[in-house]
Amino acid sequence: MTTVMSKKGQIVLPAAVRESLHLEPGDDFEISVQDEDTIVLQKISRPPNKGLVDLLLACPFPFEIPDREVDDTASVKL
Repeated sequence: MTTVMSKKGQIVLPAAVRESLHLEPGDDFEISVQDEDTIVLQKISRPPNKGLVDLLLACPFPFEIPDREVDDTASVKL
């Protein structure tokens, strides 16, 4: 399977690849160069709480977010 880089440096992942890896718009990737002819593109896992705020805001029942406790310990100076 091949693809071509555009003038803007964009590379399209073929639909078959996107579908088999369950890739969606907005997914993050790490890119690295292994040698002069090898580029590695690796999907970065989403943080486990991504979308949590939207999920909470969509809650059909009213809820309150409690105030955060204040940590009064002295900060560590580096």
